[in-house]
Amino acid sequence: MEEIQSPYLLCLGNETELTFAKTAKGILDWRPEKCKGQIGLEGCTVDLGLPDLSIEEAANNGIKTLILGVAPPGGGIPESWYPMLFGALESGLDIASGLHDKLVNVPNLVATAERLNRQLFDVRHPTQSFPVGTGSKRAGKRLLAVGTDCAVGKMYSALAIEKEMKARGINADFAATGQTGIFICGKGVSVDAVVSDFVSGASELLSPENTPDHWDIVEGQGSLFHPSYAAVTLGLIHGSQPDAMVLCHEVGRTAIIGVEDYPLSEFQDCMETYLNAARLTNKNVVFVGACFNTSSLSDEDAKQYLADTENSIGIPCTDPYRYGVVSIVDRIERI
Repeated sequence: MEEIQSPYLLCLGNETELTFAKTAKGILDWRPEKCKGQIGLEGCTVDLGLPDLSIEEAANNGIKTLILGVAPPGGGIPESWYPMLFGALESGLDIASGLHDKLVNVPNLVATAERLNRQLFDVRHPTQSFPVGTGSKRAGKRLLAVGTDCAVGKMYSALAIEKEMKARGINADFAATGQTGIFICGKGVSVDAVVSDFVSGASELLSPENTPDHWDIVEGQGSLFHPSYAAVTLGLIHGSQPDAMVLCHEVGRTAIIGVEDYPLSEFQDCMETYLNAARLTNKNVVFVGACFNTSSLSDEDAKQYLADTENSIGIPCTDPYRYGVVSIVDRIERI
C-alpha cells in the first residue's frame, strides 16, 4: 500500500458548509502537523484557519500532496476544478481524493501524472489485489472499534486511543479502513469497497504480524446490527483478529440509522454478539471499554450516564472527546 506523502494542501472546493468539508477538518484535527495550507475555489466560504495558498505557493513551500478534502452531494469532481488539478501535477504535487468519482477517470489527468511521475490516489477505490483471509494466528496485538450502529464515533475513538497510547510510549499505530482515516495516517484500505470474499484478507494486511509489544488500533466500519452494512463489519472482525475491542455508541439514538424499524440492542447483547463473532479467529478477545458520544447531554448528566453504564456493563466507559480515554488505555496495558 503506497503512502500518501505529506505535507498536505487541503482543497475545500466550492464549499459553504463545514459539514461537506468534514474530511479536511478530520485530517486537520488529527494530523495538524501534516496540514500546511488550504485552497478554496470560487464561492468557497469554509475556513479551517490554515494559510490560504495557491498551487504555486504550496509547491514552493514544500507541500507534497493536494488533498480533495470535501464530500459534496454526489461525490463528483466538477470540471471547474480541472485547472487546479492539472496545475498541481505540473507544479510537482500528487493528488489524493476520497470522492466517488475517480481521478483516474478524468480525461488526460492520468497521462499528465505519468508524464510527470506524479501519483493519483483514489482512496475510496482500492487498486491492489487482496488475498483470501486465512485466520492464521499472527504476532502483535490488535484493537478494533465496533459500534451499536454506523456513524457512532468508531474512527474518533480509535484515534483517541492511539494518541493516548503513543503519549505513554506504547508501540501503537492507527490502521485506517475508510477514506478519511487513510488521509489521516497516509495509508490504509477503504474496506467497504473491497469485494466481500477478500475483506478479511485485506484486514489481515492492514494489521499484519508485528512485534509482540505492538498494537494496531483498527478503525471500525459499519455495525453487526445494521442490516445493510453488517457484512463488512464481520469481515473486518475476522481479519483484524482483535485481542481487544471497544464498543462505540451515540447517546440518545434508539434505532438503526437509515432503517428505523430496527431498534438498537442492549449493550450487553451487543458485546456478546461481537465477542461470539470475534472468537472465531481469536478465542481470547475481550472488551476493554466503551466510548460514548454524549453531546446531547449536559456535563453533569453525561458523567452520571457514563458512571451508571460502567457499573452496568463492567468496563470503563467514557466520552473520548469530553473526557479522554485514560481509563480504557489503563485496561489495555493490563492485557
